[in-house]
Amino acid sequence: MGAFLDKPKTEKHNAHGEGNGLRFGLSSMQGWRVEMEDAHTAVVGIPHGLDDWSFFAVYDGHAGSRVANYCSKHLLEHITNNEDFRGAEKPGSSVEPTVESVKSGIRTGFLKIDEYMRNFSDLRNGMDRSGSTAVAVLLSPEHMYFINCGDSRAVLYRNAQVCFSTQDHKPCNPREKERIQNAGGSVMIQRVNGSLAVSRALGDYDYKCVDGKGPTEQLVSPEPEVYEILRAEEDEFVVLACDGIWDVMSNEELCEFVKSRLEVTDDLEKVCDSVVDTCLHKGSRDNMSIVLVCFMNAPKVSEDAVKKDAELDKYLEARVEEIFEKSGEEGIPDLVHIMRNLSAESIPNLPPGGGLASKRSVIEAVYNRLHPHRDDDGSAGDLEDPW
Repeated sequence: MGAFLDKPKTEKHNAHGEGNGLRFGLSSMQGWRVEMEDAHTAVVGIPHGLDDWSFFAVYDGHAGSRVANYCSKHLLEHITNNEDFRGAEKPGSSVEPTVESVKSGIRTGFLKIDEYMRNFSDLRNGMDRSGSTAVAVLLSPEHMYFINCGDSRAVLYRNAQVCFSTQDHKPCNPREKERIQNAGGSVMIQRVNGSLAVSRALGDYDYKCVDGKGPTEQLVSPEPEVYEILRAEEDEFVVLACDGIWDVMSNEELCEFVKSRLEVTDDLEKVCDSVVDTCLHKGSRDNMSIVLVCFMNAPKVSEDAVKKDAELDKYLEARVEEIFEKSGEEGIPDLVHIMRNLSAESIPNLPPGGGLASKRSVIEAVYNRLHPHRDDDGSAGDLEDPW
């Protein structure tokens, strides 16, 4: 869905922060899409007495950004302010909500915000047909609540491995397909009625108007799946990202790449930027957003890793210079030619999960130094290359 630009927009929005025993960084980039429709939330310390709780989320909008942007500002309050979340808590009480009331409150919050947004005039009269996925993690001192509605995804990295991942809501999933068909719809070309690629989302009211069916029985459901996991000392980090990231990296690839970058820098914005840039060079055509939440046990900067990374950069610089020198009478090679040459080699110590694509900026930098007066051939975004 959506048109593409002639060249990707690579400017990034960044933020970072810390508190409650964690650090976070985030990065988002428009990429090849004509519009930026992603949004995010990062809150350390939740209002109304939950100072030691935190909330992080990524929203991937489609057919517009209205729903994603509204949710980024207001979903948390819809969750924490409803009676189900607060349970039997009395006004002014410092008692934390129970696990069951939190899970119930999250579900209620999603249904309430979806119902609330339906009444926005431009959504009601069909001027805005936007919808959005939502993936989030709500962190209490003892628990993690992973929340998912759509095909953005959250992953927990614990004890040097992927410990948990949310499940994408795709129309082809048997449970989702059954609901769609029961609501009088169909799944064609892996889309709801041949059109929408997700089976759960906020907004998308064109798919939520089947008479006689409740909000969670419509063609597209706003109901999140909520998974509660006890926190552990071995927890290292959580990644939340939209499908523009997951389209080109598996859970394991992304976590291994993040781990390798955390060993060479403690700047979480830089780590997130590396992920987004790498996914662009791996061929992602979508908006891209990532939030990285690091716990006390997250990988630390290692002198050995920093040294190896610097040596790799020097090696790649030298190889690009050699390829230039050998080109001779054939003329100056283009960037695609250089990347193809390098991809055919067995280069040691490339970042796991990222590979050569994660070092494209290093290769581009030396290429531009050696060939400063080249015409802009679009190679910076030439993502159909076979390498």
